[in-house]
Amino acid sequence: MPDLFEIMENCRAMRRLKPDPVPDELIAKVLHAGTCAPSGGNAQKWRFLVIKDRKIKDGVAVWYKKAYDEWIGPRYSSVAPPPGVSPEKFKRQHQAVEYLTDHFAEAPVWIVACLDGANPGPGAGASIYPAVQNMVLACRALGLGTTLTNRHMYFQKEVDKALGLPEGVHSFAILPIGYPMGKFGPVKRAALKDVVYQDKWGQAYAG
Repeated sequence: MPDLFEIMENCRAMRRLKPDPVPDELIAKVLHAGTCAPSGGNAQKWRFLVIKDRKIKDGVAVWYKKAYDEWIGPRYSSVAPPPGVSPEKFKRQHQAVEYLTDHFAEAPVWIVACLDGANPGPGAGASIYPAVQNMVLACRALGLGTTLTNRHMYFQKEVDKALGLPEGVHSFAILPIGYPMGKFGPVKRAALKDVVYQDKWGQAYAG
């Protein structure tokens, strides 16, 4: 198994997933990794809903597609490529996002990351997204593909209802999980000199 830094450096978002079943024991390992994460006050208010039922996924996918049509798709068409990404690779990324949109419900397993009793405001994410990232890295270590997506939050109330979540529980991310169609590879990111300052904003980092 690769070491932690190698996993992080090669943890690409995998949006094209095979429909093949994923063993429950692997999903259990991913979930365990999530529960190893920190949370505010160690309150551990996270709750993880594992979805395999295609009918439930289809109900959520309707809202996922609507968010793409109204916000995500137009944004990809109008913004410049992010740092470290060529226009050609950005186009391929957009195609992969579009593919996931059309095949979202086909991913064999979803893990829906929720918080119990949390107001779905910006501060709440500090107690759930570390767990989500742990699960993303665990998937990579186990050879599973996934991507952190929270696009459904454009229609969070409707999606939470489609997921059957009780009052006071809110979803913050969905991890579609499966064996990847493509290969893992190095992530493309901006150089440290472009994003890190030292002591004063804009002052070059000396490390």
